[in-house]
Amino acid sequence: MGVIVEESGRRSVQVEVEIPGTVEEAWRAIATAEGILSWFVPAEFAMDDDGQPERIRFNFGPGMASESKVTAWEPPHSFRSVSSDFVEEGAPVTTEWQVEAAAGGGCVVRVEHSLFTDSEERDAHLLGVEAGWPGFFRLLQIYMTDFRGQPCSTLEYSATAAGDAPAWERLGSGLGFAGGEAGELRAAPAGAPRFAGRLDRKSDDTEVTMRLEEPTSGVAHLYAMPADGIQIISVRLYLYGEDAGEVVARELPEWRAWMQEQFPS
Repeated sequence: MGVIVEESGRRSVQVEVEIPGTVEEAWRAIATAEGILSWFVPAEFAMDDDGQPERIRFNFGPGMASESKVTAWEPPHSFRSVSSDFVEEGAPVTTEWQVEAAAGGGCVVRVEHSLFTDSEERDAHLLGVEAGWPGFFRLLQIYMTDFRGQPCSTLEYSATAAGDAPAWERLGSGLGFAGGEAGELRAAPAGAPRFAGRLDRKSDDTEVTMRLEEPTSGVAHLYAMPADGIQIISVRLYLYGEDAGEVVARELPEWRAWMQEQFPS
């Protein structure tokens, strides 16, 4: 959609997704720590004396946390928060989440980021945020379709590589998903961690989603992202079920060792 510019100086981007489930189920997925962890990143809610959310903190990885102040809370349909660290040295950014019933069943979840400025300087950042949501919203769709309400534990690891290194190709070949088409069953070769499932999208880009069968039922989200002359390589497995925590505890040491070998600091 791109950046929407209003005469008032308000600039915004908006992304939405249609998902199965009731409005209440969608609200739990986007407005509780347990729900958000099931498809996005770890989140913490700080409550005020009345038990209402006062602040929200999202942890995107080592040194990459974002905190915002909740300014409106209207369950199960909307909430709004304002962050001063969303854009570095920029104007405060307001994020508003909305949930509404869809005409044909299910729900529409919508997120909007906005700020006030008379400059185009922050448009690139807003567009980058807009471009990041479709991948996570696909995870939300899968969660709500196949794993709604199940306990979730995440296995995640991030590494860095030189900006010109073939890091994504190394990850793809090492885990066996390189060159695959959507719907194909792929598995990591010997010597790699337990990792197998069906590709949810073609894997020749720098972002892949897989419906996992190994190490247990779940979803994998893998991507490479440029940042200040380097590449950030991220692996995040969302594992579901009562034993998901045990699986993460068992598998994480092997993933950590393998990633360190592939992408030494």
